[in-house]
Amino acid sequence: MTDRPTPIPCADPLRAIPESAGERGFAIDAALETLRDEERRLERMGFEWPLARCRQQRRYWEFVGALHAMTEREATDRWER
Repeated sequence: MTDRPTPIPCADPLRAIPESAGERGFAIDAALETLRDEERRLERMGFEWPLARCRQQRRYWEFVGALHAMTEREATDRWER
């Protein structure tokens, strides 16, 4: 048994990174959507600690999404030159 909470599988930061940019974008979107749903569920149930952990995971995936968007823009800019 570990102290680490069991992550939502599609939002697990330890899972393998998809090969293609499209697959990475899809994985990030899926993680964020799942975490938003879970956040709403936890809010309704009034679970403060799990809700805080869920929000922390969502912020992490929003950061990953922003990095992914930046690298995709840079790659697109290089091809358009």
